[in-house]
Amino acid sequence: MRDCARSLMLVLFLFVAGCGGGGGGGGSATTTTGPAPVVISDADAARLVTQATFGVTDADIEQVKSKGYSNWVSDQLALAPSASHQAFVERRLTEMQVTNARATITSTEFYQSFWSQAASSPDQLRQRVKFALSQIFVISLADSNVDPRGTASYYDMLGQRAFGNYRDLLQAVTLHPMMGIYLTSLGNQKEDAITGKQPDENYAREVMQLMSIGLYKMNTDGSAVLDSSGALVPTYTAQDVTGLAKVLTGMSWYSPTPTATTFKGGSRNANATVTPMILYPAYHSTSAKSFLGTNIAASATADPEGDLKIALDRLYNDPNVGPFMARRLIQNLVTSNPSSAYIGRVAAVFNNNGAGVRGDMAAVVKAVLLDSEARDSATAAGPSFGKLREPIVRMGNWMRTFGAVSASGNYLLGSTANRTSLAQAPLTASSVFNFYRPGFVPPNTRMAQQNLTAPEFQIADEVSVAGYINTMQTTIGNGIGTGTDIKAAYSQEMAVAKDPSALVDRMNRLLYSGQMSAGLRTQMINAVTGVPMPTGTPTQAQTDAALLNRAKLAVFLAMVSPEYMVQK
Repeated sequence: MRDCARSLMLVLFLFVAGCGGGGGGGGSATTTTGPAPVVISDADAARLVTQATFGVTDADIEQVKSKGYSNWVSDQLALAPSASHQAFVERRLTEMQVTNARATITSTEFYQSFWSQAASSPDQLRQRVKFALSQIFVISLADSNVDPRGTASYYDMLGQRAFGNYRDLLQAVTLHPMMGIYLTSLGNQKEDAITGKQPDENYAREVMQLMSIGLYKMNTDGSAVLDSSGALVPTYTAQDVTGLAKVLTGMSWYSPTPTATTFKGGSRNANATVTPMILYPAYHSTSAKSFLGTNIAASATADPEGDLKIALDRLYNDPNVGPFMARRLIQNLVTSNPSSAYIGRVAAVFNNNGAGVRGDMAAVVKAVLLDSEARDSATAAGPSFGKLREPIVRMGNWMRTFGAVSASGNYLLGSTANRTSLAQAPLTASSVFNFYRPGFVPPNTRMAQQNLTAPEFQIADEVSVAGYINTMQTTIGNGIGTGTDIKAAYSQEMAVAKDPSALVDRMNRLLYSGQMSAGLRTQMINAVTGVPMPTGTPTQAQTDAALLNRAKLAVFLAMVSPEYMVQK
C-alpha cells in the first residue's frame, strides 16, 4: 500500500501540473427566427453540479439539462437552509441522555450533522458554499476552547448568510462567540495606561489578512498593485492593527442583564455560546483610533456600536475585498489558478450586482459558477485549470453520488482528521490559516516550475494518500461510521454491471464529468471484466453478489484514480 500511495502521489503531482481547465455549456444554433435553446450535454451538466454540490446524481444532471445553467443555479440560491446543525446536535444530546444523564455534546455530534446535510440536503449549493466560507472565516474544533454546540451555531450562521450581503456576513462572524473564543476577541478590554495593558490584536489582524482585504493591495482583477520601485504594497501596517484592535474592545458574552461579571464569563447564560456577543461600553476604548486611513476621534463616552460600524464599513468598502473574495470562492469551487480576467469579472459583480448593490454574495456565487471560464469545456482541457478535490469533498461525493444511507438516521461518522483516515474533518483546521493556504505551491514539482498554486496539496502526502485509499476501500466495500452506519447499496450500478463498459461509463458520467481518459477507461473495463459472472444456472443471490462486487470495484478504482482526484 505504501508503494501504491507513493505512485499515486507521483501521478497526482504530474497530472495536476499538466491538467487543463474550463467548463462547458453547449453551443447554441441561430436561425432566422432567433437563437435556439442551448443544448447542455450530460458531461457539461455534471461539471456544474460537481463544482456546486457535494456529489453528482442522475437527477441533478437531468435538472441542469432541463432548466439550463442559470435557472438551476437560481433555483438552488432560492432554497432556504434545509436544516439546523444546532438543532441536530441538541436532538442528539437529548437522545444520548436517555441512557447517560451526564452525556454532553462533543465534536462528534457536529461531524454527524455535517455529513447528514452534505449527503442528503436538497440545498446543495448552500451546503457547498458554506463549507467554502468555513475555510475563509475559520474557527476550529482543534481548539479545545471552541464549543461544539457553538460550532454548530456558527456553521448555521455561515449557511444563513451565504447568499446574503458580505457586510452582514462580516458582522455576524465578528460577533459570533465562537470566533470571539477562537481569535480571542471575546472579553477584549480597552487599554490601561497604569498597567500598560493593550487590547488583544488577534482578530484585528486576521479579519484583515484572511477574511477581507488580504496582505497586499490588488487591482480589481486580483493582480498586484506595485509601488514605484516595483514592490508589493501592503494593505495594512502594524499601526492599523493596533487601531482596529481598539475598536474591537468591549465584546463579550451575551446576557439579558449584562454586568461586569457576565463580561468576564460569570453567571453565563445557557445560550451564550450560540448567541451573538454583546457590546459592553465600560470595557470599550474611548481613545482616538486610526486604521486604514480612517480616524475615530477620542470621546468621553464609549460608543462600541458606532465604532464597530465604522470599522466594518471601512473593511466592507475596501477595493481589495472584491478580488479577495472572488479568488477564494473560485479556488474553493472551480479552479486553483483562475485567470485575472475571471477574477476581475467576479470582483466586478461583488462591487456591483447590476442593481447598484455591493457585496451581494448570491450574485457573486452565481458569477463564479456561470463565468465563461467555469463553463467553457475547451478551457477545461487547458494545462492550468482544475483543482485537487479535498478529502471531505471526496467522501461527500461517495455519499451523495451513490446514495449512501445512514441506518440510524444520524450519520454516525466521527472525526476523520487522522492522516490515516481523510487527514481532514469539518471545521477542524490546524490553524486560522485553514487546512491549506490559498497560495500553496507544492515544492519541487512541475507545478512549482509553472508557478501554479495547488492549495489542497498541502495536506496530501504519502501517509494521507494511503490513508484515503484504505479508508475508501473499507467504506465502499462495507460502509463507514459506527457499526458501518453509512452504506451504499449500488443498485443503479448493479443494474448495468453485466456490461463492464456500461458500468465504467457510469463512473465517467457521475465522477469524471465525461472526462475519463481512454487509457483509464480501458484499464477499468479490464479490471471489472476480471470479476467473473457465475456460469451455468446460478441463483439470483450468486448473480447479485457478482454484480455487487463489480460495482464496488468500479467505484473504488474510480475514486482512487488521480484523474478523479483532480476536479476539472
